[in-house]
Amino acid sequence: MTERYTDKSSEDQLILVDENDQEIGSALKKDCHLGNGILHRAFSVFIFNEENEVLMQQRSEEKMLWGKFWSNACCSHPKLGETIEDAAQRRIKEELSIEAELNFLFKFEYQEKFEDIGSENELCHVLIGKCAEKPNVDPNEISDWKYLSIEELTRSIKENPNQYTPWLKIEWSKIMGSQFKEVKRFLDLK
Repeated sequence: MTERYTDKSSEDQLILVDENDQEIGSALKKDCHLGNGILHRAFSVFIFNEENEVLMQQRSEEKMLWGKFWSNACCSHPKLGETIEDAAQRRIKEELSIEAELNFLFKFEYQEKFEDIGSENELCHVLIGKCAEKPNVDPNEISDWKYLSIEELTRSIKENPNQYTPWLKIEWSKIMGSQFKEVKRFLDLK
């Protein structure tokens, strides 16, 4: 059941990796997301504004997986031969029309199934950035966006977990837990 995969990037080649994030080949994006998925490299970017609010996006309903769910500012995949940092910069420019200095926080592996359509199976690099620019979003990628305070996002995930992507919930839990000291330092929070 892949008729929902109308994303023009479905023919992109993704970087396949092992559990140690070592490249082991490549496969079509759509093939990486069918069934239980094939482990591939990905990244996830959190962007904060000057008020230390986090930029949230509602994924386009055209997305094969988790369309209309809320997630962090940008999530995607590096192209073959592209670094995570370059890919993240490219995608925040393409999806949000913004630029920001990005800092690596952590990486983790996860696998989540979406209905009977497919799965995410990613080794995901999580980055954080700060930007004063207002986003101008690509409607093919993003149907809506908003800023939430750290407290608002934490409360909303707890009260409405089914509105959020699984990777956002995993990442936000780590950001509020083991990574919070680093995030506080980055945001210059007291």
